[in-house]
Amino acid sequence: MRTKLLILASSIGMLGWGTVLPYQYAYAANTRGWGALAAALASTLFSVGALVAAPFAGRLSDRFNPVTVAVLAKLLAAAGVASLVWANDASTFLVGMFVFGFGLTASTPAASVLVLRWAGHEDRRKVFAYKFTAEAIGMAVGAFVAGQLVDLSRADGMTLAFVAAGVGFALSAAIIQLAGIGAPAETEMDVAAGDAEPHVSTVEALRRIFAVPALRWAAVVTVTLALGFYAQFESGLPAYALTVLETPASAIGLAAAVNCVVIVLLQVVVVRLTAHRPAGSLLMVVGGIWTLSWVVLSTAQFVSPGVASALFVTTFGIFAVGETMYAPVLNPLTASLAPKGLVGTTLGTFTAIQTTFSALGPLVAGALLGLGLADGFLALHLAISVLATYAAWRLRSALRARQATEHTGQPVPAPTPTAGEPLAAGVTSEAVATAA
Repeated sequence: MRTKLLILASSIGMLGWGTVLPYQYAYAANTRGWGALAAALASTLFSVGALVAAPFAGRLSDRFNPVTVAVLAKLLAAAGVASLVWANDASTFLVGMFVFGFGLTASTPAASVLVLRWAGHEDRRKVFAYKFTAEAIGMAVGAFVAGQLVDLSRADGMTLAFVAAGVGFALSAAIIQLAGIGAPAETEMDVAAGDAEPHVSTVEALRRIFAVPALRWAAVVTVTLALGFYAQFESGLPAYALTVLETPASAIGLAAAVNCVVIVLLQVVVVRLTAHRPAGSLLMVVGGIWTLSWVVLSTAQFVSPGVASALFVTTFGIFAVGETMYAPVLNPLTASLAPKGLVGTTLGTFTAIQTTFSALGPLVAGALLGLGLADGFLALHLAISVLATYAAWRLRSALRARQATEHTGQPVPAPTPTAGEPLAAGVTSEAVATAA
């Protein structure tokens, strides 16, 4: 029941984000007349807030009850987005977006830790998958509803969207608090996982995290897969479609809708089919799917605009197939590899890494497409996707080596414990063996 409530809370929270995400740039730049620079800074500060929040919230989730961390983060996000109602100048709007980004992202590692605590090992992929699907549905519904309410011709045209987002995050916080009632603040598995060093420095924590070879390759996979699609989802890919393929704007919305529908339709099936497949192998498949998608996009520029539009929409559907494997695999794998007592810190660090490179992606796309280097844009992301596949292969090899070392009883490189000892909150070396 707790995991179901957590999934519901995640969906409602993203519903609130969906009411704001598609419209905030045009609102700041055009409706309020603050200009493109202020609108771009708003998106940048949102990402900066997310970057600052992720590792900070991850550390807090290791040291305190993650229910409390998640609830406070959601309430902070609610306050940040609700404050935009009273933002009558660009500086106030920028501060509100920073707080919004901080609160929204701070809840992510805490929620992941709660999944690890509240779901058994066999159910974790499924819970992460359902959580991802619920978030996709929530964002899509929020964007659709806001589309009926938002009026970008008026200064108060987004008031209802901001209020709805604030209420959504507040309600999400209340549901998480309800789910946490009766749950122990510290489980036996947490104690076994080594919470005896809660005051380890951030530098030492990062050293321990990246001393694990498999985590280093997992970080490369995280970065390359983020750059290969998520960093271009909102700006680079639509810009390519509009400026190079000459597709109508309606095709952009259709592509996003197809992406969401494919995820919803396939997620449960894919989770069942891949439940016992090695995580490294599945991430290799994701890299291959990303590569195929960019190949299809590359061919689209050589056909008529109508066919190019169809290929563009199809590509978003292909990307979605990879997402159904990416979402439920990477977080539980990363947690299973985390050093003792640092599962939240590890998840927060990886979220920060993904956020950083996702923020850089649109800048790269804008520079290349702005200079008319569409082929360079395509070639770069094709190469990134190939690199992601290679990194996933190296990750799989590292996991197999780790498993083999544990089975032979030889010492495992620090800070990994010997076979049978917990690696993180509720994660054992046997869990890593199944992941490999």
